[in-house]
Amino acid sequence: MKVEIRLSKEEDFKQLIALDHRIWNSTTTPAEIAWASVEEFAKRNPAESQIVALVEGEIAGYLGFHYPTPLATNKHVLELDIAVDQRIQGKGIGKQLLHKGKELAKKKGVHKLSLRVLATNEGAIEFYRKNGFIEQGRLINEFYIDGKYVDDILMYILLNE
Repeated sequence: MKVEIRLSKEEDFKQLIALDHRIWNSTTTPAEIAWASVEEFAKRNPAESQIVALVEGEIAGYLGFHYPTPLATNKHVLELDIAVDQRIQGKGIGKQLLHKGKELAKKKGVHKLSLRVLATNEGAIEFYRKNGFIEQGRLINEFYIDGKYVDDILMYILLNE
């Protein structure tokens, strides 16, 4: 399977929206992701704010990155969100996206990558651990989803060590 990895473009937005609507559910995110329009998506995720993986010309996954706060003292950290279409998970696409994300972050002088993952998303937690992420904290009972309290796990990896 040939995978193309590159920064997102405006023409990707409709496919990225469709992917978000397919993959995010109550075990993977604390709130429904339902983009009302391409314009709304573009405002939150402008071109080149995500790394996309294409398989046979179709978006198969992405890695989004942003600064966790607007503070200058926090610009050495990027917070990630990553998604791979369930139909092709386990084929190395997530790993390729993370690798490209790490390369890009190092070029930007980023020292730390962080992310948040629901405790119910066991497959993602295992994936992150296999790729060097470490749990740095846990927000106990942070969300109430489908009649249950769910922890929010904070994970990180340092790039310059």
